[in-house]
Amino acid sequence: MYRDVSSCNTYNYGDALYWDARYVQEAESFDWYQHYSSLRPFVRRYIPTSSRVLMVGCGNALMSEDMVEDGYENITNIDISSVAIDIMRRKYEHVRQLNYMEMDARDMSFFPDKSFDAVVDKGTLDSLMCGSDAPISSVRMLGEVSRLLKPGGIYMLITYGDPKVRMPHLTRSIYNWKIILYIIRTMEVSCKAYASGSILSDVTNDIRLLAAYGALKLRATRPGFEKPGGSSSNSHLEPVPISDTGVLPADFVLEDPDSHFIYVCKKMDETTEVSDISSYPLIADAL
Repeated sequence: MYRDVSSCNTYNYGDALYWDARYVQEAESFDWYQHYSSLRPFVRRYIPTSSRVLMVGCGNALMSEDMVEDGYENITNIDISSVAIDIMRRKYEHVRQLNYMEMDARDMSFFPDKSFDAVVDKGTLDSLMCGSDAPISSVRMLGEVSRLLKPGGIYMLITYGDPKVRMPHLTRSIYNWKIILYIIRTMEVSCKAYASGSILSDVTNDIRLLAAYGALKLRATRPGFEKPGGSSSNSHLEPVPISDTGVLPADFVLEDPDSHFIYVCKKMDETTEVSDISSYPLIADAL
């Protein structure tokens, strides 16, 4: 367990005050890493629409709204920032499928054990991995995620962290997770919507946070649910083989080094062996 030292800067990304100030400046919705349209094949494969879903570190992203439009019925969204939660509560007060709560992902004791069928994390663990207390923070958060998942539940982690830096955190025996890995390209770079003022300055600083993993990709327009342009239909929808210890094959070549890693972690019960669970190729045109 270690801290992602090369991606750190003077900002404390585990501090509510930092994020409160950030969301005061940035009221416009912003999706970190990927839009739902890119993640939809994975979400629909592993998370049924009837699932009770927990979105950790929701910020002011559109993903939960997009999931509701796609048929998801129950999504609880948490964030450490009271500003972000207030914004989202007002925005979605009439959307019964969405609930917003101010909460630290490292302490979700408000919820009883086995409360959720799925937990989605798009960049929250990455943020915590930059703090001086990264090992403690990651253990606390992942322990809470494991506690809240029902047997058979899914923790879907979208991250810049490759298996070398993420698998040591995910493979603790206490979690009893079967892990399937996918790799997808990042969103197209587009900074037009953030071309001026303090937002650009803040984005520039955030590039330091992500420098250990790849370039930061920003949204300019909302693409809806169309297949991302320029992507192949199958290449990034096949599981990537990894060893029991999370090591990529020696002959594996990452086609695009500027990629996101999706870890699909399925919580096993005491009587199910990890090797009994299959991974599934995804056919984009069928989803």
